[in-house]
Amino acid sequence: MAQQNSRTAAIREYAKRRDGSAEALLTDLLRDLFQVDARHLAINHDQYSLNSLNGFFEAGGKPYFFKFHQEENEEEMSGEYYRADILAKAGLPVDQPVMMSTLPGEQILVYRRRTDPRFSDVLRELDGLGDQSAISQAVDAERRLNEAVLAVYLETLHPVTPEQVMREPVHRLFYDRLVTAPQGSYPGGRLASYYVGKDFQFPGAALSWDELSRARFVINGIEYRETLGQLFDASHERLAPARLADGGGVTAHGDAHNANVWFERQPNGATLSFFDPAFAGEHIPTLLAEVKTTFHNMLAHPYWLYDPGLAEQTFNATASFDDGRLLVDFDWTLSPVRAALLETKAQSMWKPLLAALKQKSLLPADWRRVVRLGLFLCPTLVMNLRAGAANHNPTSSLIGLSISTMVGSEPVSGADLMTRFLDAIDPDR
Repeated sequence: MAQQNSRTAAIREYAKRRDGSAEALLTDLLRDLFQVDARHLAINHDQYSLNSLNGFFEAGGKPYFFKFHQEENEEEMSGEYYRADILAKAGLPVDQPVMMSTLPGEQILVYRRRTDPRFSDVLRELDGLGDQSAISQAVDAERRLNEAVLAVYLETLHPVTPEQVMREPVHRLFYDRLVTAPQGSYPGGRLASYYVGKDFQFPGAALSWDELSRARFVINGIEYRETLGQLFDASHERLAPARLADGGGVTAHGDAHNANVWFERQPNGATLSFFDPAFAGEHIPTLLAEVKTTFHNMLAHPYWLYDPGLAEQTFNATASFDDGRLLVDFDWTLSPVRAALLETKAQSMWKPLLAALKQKSLLPADWRRVVRLGLFLCPTLVMNLRAGAANHNPTSSLIGLSISTMVGSEPVSGADLMTRFLDAIDPDR
């Protein structure tokens, strides 16, 4: 349901109809906000627009690209949005909008239209290819972006107060999706609307939320310590904004998944630059700054989060439920380009960043816990992973909730993809 008084929420809702009504409303919004006569307006219906809308229009004979991000109950929430100048002043590579509205319910950025692809589209093609030259170019571009962003993090890293952290809009991507505003009741928000009280269908098993939330996952033979319900409870406790001041703060984009990154080919390689800084801030908790990009650019691929229909065709997944344990087997794995990107993110971003936190006595003892819980909330609350809701099917739902558990919980014994990643970035190793 569109939020009352939110024109962008209404436009997103009408866009699902694909009958031209959203385009008409958006044309009116652009006229009211920027006094432009938008022509040939087209909305993109791509798999990456999970909580946003983007597209193109022409005005005054010039081509433009628009994008806006819309969250539930944003009218009741405090905080500034779309602070693009923060990133530019800090030296981060960011495309500056030519028109911008930060009014609650009417938040939208307009850019001069570029012909460059988004990095997400480049990598989507590479997921199914063995082009080592193209993969190397993409990984090198990621490494150089990491180095540039890391330099800004190290320059802006500073102690923060709970009050400063609480004012950052980045929490809209994490904690605020667990609760219902304005009272902050838990379980609420997307957690309640997506999962609580619902039924879940997997290949080989059907569970109620009460059963699923209490189930111990055993994934490809590895048992995990915590259940989905325990991970949500832990996220509600540890990722509360006031609790996150112990790791310091940095100036960051906060939501730099690759659908918010331009890929520009250059004679000597390729460069990456950000856009859509809807959640940018100067006091973003350091341990959250790279969580979204780490999950959505690597661990969400290939296919299962953004292309669930293709995941169903590509991967095999089965489940059985017995005595409180959900036994899961699947053949999903990172594609070669995503594995290379994850290794690059570990070595050129996470490891030196954590080392700097430790050197400044800003590294919480439970930093692994904070990172895991942030990663856990990325897939579970960015969209509804329940089969039959949104675009998910039993196979993609099972893979998605299993990967969510894998990133959120420590294994009972042994090592998996996530433990190896955390070991690689541990400044004490």
